[in-house]
Amino acid sequence: MSVLEVVNVSREVSWLPWAVQYFFLIGISVACFVMSLPGYVFGRNAGSGSFARLALIGALACGLVAPVALLADLHQPGRFWRFYAHPNLSSWMAWGSFFIPAYVGGLLAYAWSVLRPDFAAVGRAPGAMAALYRVIACGDRPSPRLVRVLAAWTAVFAVLMLLYTGMEVMVVRARPLWNTPFLPLQFAATAFVGAGGLVLLLQTVLRIPDARAEHTAGRWMLVALLATVVLGTAWFLTGAFGLDRSHSQALASVSHHEAWKFTALWLGAATLLPIALLWFRPIGLGWLVGLLGLHVAWMLRWTVFIGGQTIPKTGAGLYAYHLPLGHDGLLGIAGTLGLWLFVAIVLTTLIPAPPAPSSHAPSALRPAA
Repeated sequence: MSVLEVVNVSREVSWLPWAVQYFFLIGISVACFVMSLPGYVFGRNAGSGSFARLALIGALACGLVAPVALLADLHQPGRFWRFYAHPNLSSWMAWGSFFIPAYVGGLLAYAWSVLRPDFAAVGRAPGAMAALYRVIACGDRPSPRLVRVLAAWTAVFAVLMLLYTGMEVMVVRARPLWNTPFLPLQFAATAFVGAGGLVLLLQTVLRIPDARAEHTAGRWMLVALLATVVLGTAWFLTGAFGLDRSHSQALASVSHHEAWKFTALWLGAATLLPIALLWFRPIGLGWLVGLLGLHVAWMLRWTVFIGGQTIPKTGAGLYAYHLPLGHDGLLGIAGTLGLWLFVAIVLTTLIPAPPAPSSHAPSALRPAA
């Protein structure tokens, strides 16, 4: 009788929940910025200024907090400086250190340019804050050319942000679950799902009864959810039929574990439920659809980053991961949420209210007459 002993070493995850928060926030920020372009740059949906305004608030709040989560993931803020002092231009992470400030700076300048008329209007009204608004506006003449230039600058780096955040994970060949060209596309699709959900949630919390804005947010979210389903199905079929070796290895590494089967079912249900809600358009459930959209965006990133690191590169079974309660776990997630809430409150307080919404537009979450 021979005894075969198998020894497997359990390893800690190297990409902590801070990374999940960064990819979650920066993706939603980029998607919200893109969603604001039709209203502010191309002049569409002119009857609903609240949708573009809510999308811009979401882009700013997430874009300002995301770099904080990234710095926390480095464990020491001084490490960020080494990306500039000793750049490794063959690394997507190094390129990201240049894309982040260019995008966030462009986003702030773009927001200022589109909000200048509103700041100037408030500055002309009586009040204690009028002088501050006049200083911020820097004049009251509209400058559509400046808006287009700043929007173009920010759009270029927004696309680069989506590209770099996906490629930074995709290039890791040692993990077949990450090494797939579907990953950057899936990150982008779920970012728009979360962005649409954030707009719906902000509209509910701020009590803005704009049917056109609700309809537009639901349409963006529905298209992104359908794209998420198509991309997920394509990834599964590519691995199931053996069309690509890396995809087959990725599917084989998770197909025999009950935990991953449950995760797949959960993610599928979380994606299909908001599709059903948006399709049948029940009354008064915009907040629920918004939360489900944010959940889809968060869950995909958590599954890819944290769940992907529990799959051993060599050996059998899965590494055990338990969410710590300290700053590298639950406390860090709660702290980031608190910082985002603070920034969102400041933005919604300082940014002037949008124009009065139109009441003649159909709602995405109400049955058609």
